[in-house]
Amino acid sequence: MDIICTPFGKTAAGQPVERYTLTDGSCSASILTLGGVLQSLIVPDQNGTPTDVVLGFDTVEAYEAQDCYIGALLGRCANRIAEGRVTLGGRTFQLPCNDNGINHLHGGNTGFDRRIWRASILPDGLLLSYDSPAGEEGYPGNLHAEVIYRLADNALTIEYRAQADADTLCSLSNHSYFNLAGHNTGEVGAQCVCIHAEQYTPISETSVPTGEIASVADTPFDLRQPTPLNAGWDSGFEQIRLGAGYDHNYILPGGGLRPVASASCKESGIALEVFSDMPGVQLYSGNYLSASLPLGKGGAQYGRRHGFCLETQFWPNAPALPHFPQPVLRPGVLYQHTTRFQFSLLPA
Repeated sequence: MDIICTPFGKTAAGQPVERYTLTDGSCSASILTLGGVLQSLIVPDQNGTPTDVVLGFDTVEAYEAQDCYIGALLGRCANRIAEGRVTLGGRTFQLPCNDNGINHLHGGNTGFDRRIWRASILPDGLLLSYDSPAGEEGYPGNLHAEVIYRLADNALTIEYRAQADADTLCSLSNHSYFNLAGHNTGEVGAQCVCIHAEQYTPISETSVPTGEIASVADTPFDLRQPTPLNAGWDSGFEQIRLGAGYDHNYILPGGGLRPVASASCKESGIALEVFSDMPGVQLYSGNYLSASLPLGKGGAQYGRRHGFCLETQFWPNAPALPHFPQPVLRPGVLYQHTTRFQFSLLPA
């Protein structure tokens, strides 16, 4: 694997941003120090044509202008927390309610997706690190976070690590939007997704899990077999209505690094398998992507449902729901999780 670094521009505040491009055989991945963004991920299609399968932008200005977390690292705590209220060690902390003034979302007003990460080249990957001070976005404790991107054998692996000096929350993830036909090819409805889960967590009118655990059986959430996204994302099912499509957490059985989801595109022949050791994965069908976004890479116009996300994480709203697995990180404990995106080709 080769890694090269090139300048990518400066933020509005004048901070320089670098792009690191990892290349292994016919695959490459470009990562920005701004937000740890996965800016491009190129894999060969069934004809051997290099295909960029993630949405992204060509400038820092575009990344700063968009609000859809495209390609970014999420932290300290991915997804939503109802009303931004968290109780740890008998103390209550109020986090910013940056989700329509109602809930805390993806780490707050200036989450890890908006921070500049320090980069170091490793023999087998790229190490990004960020030190989040106590009180940042309302979170207690100083937190040191590290993310390692590795590219090998047609797979992008993301390893997350973190340590804190006080009880805090930590659930790191990546918010890449995949389009296996190519980032600039429009709606992903014909692409098939499979999630190895029998249960999911229904949401309320404000998109936070209610605490209920529901079966996927006989619902549009039953993706235990590969299913086109457009077969269910506009159904009349109440949970689909509440999410404006898929925007739900699936409960992943088992533990350790195991296959949790897959996706495929007949048009390109590209197949994706996702492995993770996290307890949940959020399927988001890009329901709130819109034409108001800045132009994407190469002038691409992104719109509603032009990409889908598979965000591995702790279950959303867990701090408000004690029976959910808790994303609490305590002093002296190492937070360490891994997700791998493995690419292949569909059988001819």
